[in-house]
Amino acid sequence: MRHILNISIPNTLLPEVEKGMKQTHCATKSEFFRYLLREWKAQQELAQSEREFRQGKARKLKNVKELWG
Repeated sequence: MRHILNISIPNTLLPEVEKGMKQTHCATKSEFFRYLLREWKAQQELAQSEREFRQGKARKLKNVKELWG
């Protein structure tokens, strides 16, 4: 299920959106903004992992299977 969200941006940013759409191969502005949100979320998760690592909460994996185990 999807929720419709309308946004407005200044005219000066429209060329940046169109440029970003081409660079990311997004067919629509909606697809581009979904891409940006996914990337933003991934960056948040990475930052959280880095904080946990610095706090000593990381552990060394013995093999790749432990990633999903």
